[in-house]
Amino acid sequence: MMAPITKTVTINAEEPIVVISMREYESMKETLEVLTDPEMMKQIRETEKARKGGKKAVDFEKLRLE
Repeated sequence: MMAPITKTVTINAEEPIVVISMREYESMKETLEVLTDPEMMKQIRETEKARKGGKKAVDFEKLRLE
């Protein structure tokens, strides 16, 4: 993945603004949605704990074929 391209712009000596690509903006919005969703964060923490405890991830293709 490429590093995001950002530009800082100052207009009329006002506080600078940051211009980012639409792709980066959408990605940031999605990240914020996940981080502010308590249930989603609970699931992420539980999954991380299970993986650290040795539980293997489920192979989606294998599961789908069963």
